Amino acid sequence: MNQHELIPEAISKFINIGKNEISSMLESPADKSHGDLSLPCFKLAKILKKSPVQIAQDLSAQLTADLNAKKLKGIRKIEPVNGYLNFYFDSALLAFEIIPAILSKKEKFFQKKSPKPKKIMVEYSAPNTNKPLHVGHLRNDSIGMAISNILEFSGNKIVRANMVNDRGIHICQSMLAYQKYGGKTNPKEAGLKGDKFVGKYYVLFHQNAKEDPSLEEEAKKLLNLWEKNDKETRELWGKMNSWVLSGFKETYKNFGSEFDVFLLESEFYDKAKPILDLGLKKGVFKKDENGKILALLESEGLPNKVILREDGTSIYVTNDLAMTLHKFNHFKLDESIWVVASEQNLYLKQLFKIFELLGYDWAKNCHHMSYGMIFLPEGKMKSREGKVIDADDMILEVKELAKKELLKRYFDLSKTELEKRAQTIALAAIKFMMLKIDHEKDFTFVPEQSISFEGHSGPYLQYTYARAKSILAKAEKYSLKNADFSKLNSANEMQLITLLNDFPSLIERVAKTKSIHSLANYLLQIADAFNSFYHESNVLNADKGLKEARLALAEAVSISIKTGLQLLNIQVLEKM
Repeated sequence: MNQHELIPEAISKFINIGKNEISSMLESPADKSHGDLSLPCFKLAKILKKSPVQIAQDLSAQLTADLNAKKLKGIRKIEPVNGYLNFYFDSALLAFEIIPAILSKKEKFFQKKSPKPKKIMVEYSAPNTNKPLHVGHLRNDSIGMAISNILEFSGNKIVRANMVNDRGIHICQSMLAYQKYGGKTNPKEAGLKGDKFVGKYYVLFHQNAKEDPSLEEEAKKLLNLWEKNDKETRELWGKMNSWVLSGFKETYKNFGSEFDVFLLESEFYDKAKPILDLGLKKGVFKKDENGKILALLESEGLPNKVILREDGTSIYVTNDLAMTLHKFNHFKLDESIWVVASEQNLYLKQLFKIFELLGYDWAKNCHHMSYGMIFLPEGKMKSREGKVIDADDMILEVKELAKKELLKRYFDLSKTELEKRAQTIALAAIKFMMLKIDHEKDFTFVPEQSISFEGHSGPYLQYTYARAKSILAKAEKYSLKNADFSKLNSANEMQLITLLNDFPSLIERVAKTKSIHSLANYLLQIADAFNSFYHESNVLNADKGLKEARLALAEAVSISIKTGLQLLNIQVLEKM
């Protein structure tokens, strides 16, 4: 039991509040002069009918008695300050307890499995089959893969799902442009990936529709033919979709995006009738005089939502109703998470509210993990005008930057090794930049900043990991039995020990709050502390007991960085 578990349990003995609730109140002060862990007593004031200052003082007296009786291992001091109860850890004792445990258990030391594991679907990527994946998909996939890994690491069963938008008016627009301007060419003849080939016609449609608005009506007619299962229309649709999906899979493999299941919108567009009938029967939906079906949501503080068009053709909400019902029934889910851009905040509130009004109990377990827009130095991406930055192009651009950085440092790398390292570094650069920012915030992606080996970046963490492994390689071997952890008393060493001790609870908290950026920033903290330790401490030439302790600390840090990066779907490099 570490201090993050020990302290809530000890406090709960003195006040009538559960240890889990107390645990959720604990904070890790940025300024360690205020303790390694702190309990703000302000939230307890209403419950205990006392002032925060009095609560902190009372608990301090009670817990200090336990501390003096040797009942609180690993804690050096407890101090009440202005309504906060601050705990100071005994880093030497912590080091003796946790470093050997980390070296023995590896990543499992940091794993705290949920006592009530769930089956959770995480739905991410969700591309349209009328254009290539773009930089926004890289953020979407980075978030989806990371939260899937974190939830799975915490003991949950995860279904990684990709809901592919493979039908609808946008798809028909690219189909119509290909019919009119594509002749019988194909991606191979054009020398293009399938997704880029089809995306070219989507852009062409919108360019020409500005001059010829009748193209919009033609696209609607094509959609109608598709929904009527017109043979020729379906054949063209199938051919173009296969081109796009082939291109997607190539990009996914390159970026490291993985899925357990692909759900195709085309398989659900006509499966919504039972839900439509239920909604009409319950008065949740209403059909107007023109045949359009609306979800009546204004009484719930949301705008009404069109569910079915006047001509009877479905729209994306029609498909989502059918698909969501299928997801919970077929996969027996406890929870479902949609990783979707913030532009869809209102829409997903409407979707979840519809299921709640229809009486589905699992509606409360539908969660939107909203993420902000990505801006590039040139401004926001616009796929209709063809100004979007393709995912493939972004990966390639960052990879070329990684090559330049590597060649500054290593002149004798083989071409194969250069390609391998540059690819791994480029993916780390992109993913970490996407994940270190709070996922709800917009941000500007600057490729040159993402690749910095010295800045707060993915490559910086890879470099720190490689540095730790380099120290261990130079030492060749060491004996844990000879390590004197009581000598690890410098500020950097004590900070590293505290950070290692905090890691299991941090992962547990990230799994609950979905705050992936907290994990990313923890890794930066431990990397900063380790690099300061590296520059200030003589590891290999220290006295034997201290040398062994420092080597053990370096190995424990390397395990923590590798574990954290793997949770973020980022690979480490043994050498940079």
